[in-house]
Amino acid sequence: MKRNIAIIMGGFSSEVKISLKSGNVVYNHLEKEKYNAYRVHILKDKWVVLDENSNEFPINKDDFSTVINNKHITFDCVFNAIHGAPGENGTILAYFDLLGMKHTSAPFYQMALTFNKRDTLSVVKNYGIPCATSVYLNKGDAFSVEQIIDKVGLPCFVKPNNAGSSFGISKVFTAEEILPALEKAYAEDSEILIESFLDGTEVSVGVIQYEGKTKVLPITEIVTENDFFDYEAKYEGKSQEITPARIAPSEEKNVQEIAQKVYEILNMSGFSRSEYILVKGIPHFLEMNTVPGLTEESILPQQANEAGISLAQLFDNAIKMAIN
Repeated sequence: MKRNIAIIMGGFSSEVKISLKSGNVVYNHLEKEKYNAYRVHILKDKWVVLDENSNEFPINKDDFSTVINNKHITFDCVFNAIHGAPGENGTILAYFDLLGMKHTSAPFYQMALTFNKRDTLSVVKNYGIPCATSVYLNKGDAFSVEQIIDKVGLPCFVKPNNAGSSFGISKVFTAEEILPALEKAYAEDSEILIESFLDGTEVSVGVIQYEGKTKVLPITEIVTENDFFDYEAKYEGKSQEITPARIAPSEEKNVQEIAQKVYEILNMSGFSRSEYILVKGIPHFLEMNTVPGLTEESILPQQANEAGISLAQLFDNAIKMAIN
């Protein structure tokens, strides 16, 4: 019997458009002979299911079901393609847990933890994973620009703690740029992370559960025309993503080992894509994305392709792992 799969997309953050794009790629690549796939838009003002002609039918939030043409439809599994809130920060997954509904992401606590950059860094540092030097600020905290520079040096990065797709991030070169950078970050979040600049090769690596085992995908090297891998670099072609990365075999081994270790330390399951900077061959962990972009051009699908895994196989495996 074919299983009914709800592909949730959209969300409440700055990343709505990117999420809709990812969700549609999943919809187009799920094997039609195996699954009845439904596109579900989770938006601030409505939760709706779309039929083939993009007619909208409301979701009943009591049990996450819908009625299409007088037919009551329930779902066997939810495929999470929401970047940012409420998909990547775990909120909607806690709701699915309460309903006893299977989904393709890690448990809601792991999603909430990894969405919070500061808390993730606190956990992995405790296990000896190299990271940048950092300062944390909450909105309204007293701070001294001099003390921040003393600790992290210049240049440094100012980042919102809970925003995705590089929204609100600045690379700061002078003391005068710190205040405007803080304002930009506070526009996205009330918690901020200020990190030392790590001078090295940036790489991105996907780690997933594949056929019941933790699998580290081929590594991607990020070469950007901009000062860092910002929104333009990610989505507007201002960067090169080179898979496999042009790094030494010893560096590749280091990244693979640390990426797997971080995935396991954080009790992850489902998709993940983490960013590292290689400084003198040592990978320094930056952050983990647990609902990475899933479009044909996105990094994790590029890596899967390099590993000989098609999008159809990648998405089919995610559902199998979730249901079993």
